[in-house]
Amino acid sequence: MFHITNGNEVKIPVAGCLLTGNLEMPGNMPGMVIFSHGSGSSRNSPRNQMVARALRKRGMGTLLFDLLTEEEDQNYDNRFNIELLAGRLIEVTQWLERETGIKACQTGYFGASTGAASALIAAAENTDIAAVVSRGGRPDLALPVLDKVKSPTLLMVGGYDEEVLQLNKEALERIGGIKKLVVVPGATHLFEEAGKMEAVAQLAGDWFADYLGSNC
Repeated sequence: MFHITNGNEVKIPVAGCLLTGNLEMPGNMPGMVIFSHGSGSSRNSPRNQMVARALRKRGMGTLLFDLLTEEEDQNYDNRFNIELLAGRLIEVTQWLERETGIKACQTGYFGASTGAASALIAAAENTDIAAVVSRGGRPDLALPVLDKVKSPTLLMVGGYDEEVLQLNKEALERIGGIKKLVVVPGATHLFEEAGKMEAVAQLAGDWFADYLGSNC
């Protein structure tokens, strides 16, 4: 079994290295949301942390983890190696199920920016994933497999993020399962404007509440 240190910190073994994560498992939770952060970010992303806190207030478990080790992150190309990042997400999902008993049908993915592409690729491989939420995501980086994504998928894009919005509109047509695109008015790519991340957290929470645990 895994060991939690420093409050909620875990070490996750994948492909010859250890990734650091923060795991929260409330009692009687409907499911677990695993976060896949964007390039140059980490488990400490303040925006993802904010969403995670909102999800936990609704009783959901959360796992935020570093997709790369510190050494790997020094190689800029690794940050955009979507296949590598998706593979890490798949391995971490398997680790979580193995160590905690959480099954894939009780697990959702929240991906931001390039992390959304890795989440969609992972969901295409494991069609039991209960739901996927993308914030300012790059689903175009997962185009070859989008038709295999059967997990209910919510794409959220800022209204001012015009280029990414167009990419999401095109990707939406390819996703194979239940899907929805929500444009957050007045938001840019990072949703830095007042109240916009709160809107993201609400939308994500509603989506996961509708689907986590319901596919078992």
